[in-house]
Amino acid sequence: MSTQLAPLTPPLGVNPAYCTTKQTVLCMKEKVWSLSGDTFHIVDQNGHEVVQCRGKAFSLSDRKEFADSSGRPLFSLRTRHFSLHKSFYAEDASGRTLFEVKEKFSLGGSKMIATFTNLANGAPVELLVKGDWFDRSAVITMGNQTIATIGRSYFNVREVFGGQQTYYVTVAPGVDLAMMAAICVCLDEKENEK
Repeated sequence: MSTQLAPLTPPLGVNPAYCTTKQTVLCMKEKVWSLSGDTFHIVDQNGHEVVQCRGKAFSLSDRKEFADSSGRPLFSLRTRHFSLHKSFYAEDASGRTLFEVKEKFSLGGSKMIATFTNLANGAPVELLVKGDWFDRSAVITMGNQTIATIGRSYFNVREVFGGQQTYYVTVAPGVDLAMMAAICVCLDEKENEK
């Protein structure tokens, strides 16, 4: 059973339609045998599709397209090349950057910083993503408040033979589910390099 996370007011994120009023657990399964790689099936704890993430084959920026459950585009997640540390950015259809996720140096674990302007109030936001992939977990915080936790399922046949992962992302009420799913994909990308 997961810990109850405190709700955020005002809502936090870049997609207000994805800020729910109750804590949500996303199950993110990397699709086996996907030609493009990094395509995820993302559902909530009730099995309802929340958001789609499709990797683009032969993309120079390792682009992933995020869309709503009916296939309407939300944003593209891309790798920023020519940066000192692994870095990602999400942009809308007009090319406007919605948020960035950058790797930071860390001993004994993973550390990333996500930055964006909160759509609800226009405030600049910095999230710390800190994890220990050996223990198969990560925590996303804003200041001292935990807004999401990420856990990976332990090895199963699909992971051993196909290299795919399953993640469980527990998201606080009032936090953008699509953005949290994208941050989890960023962690997956970073860890796949090791």
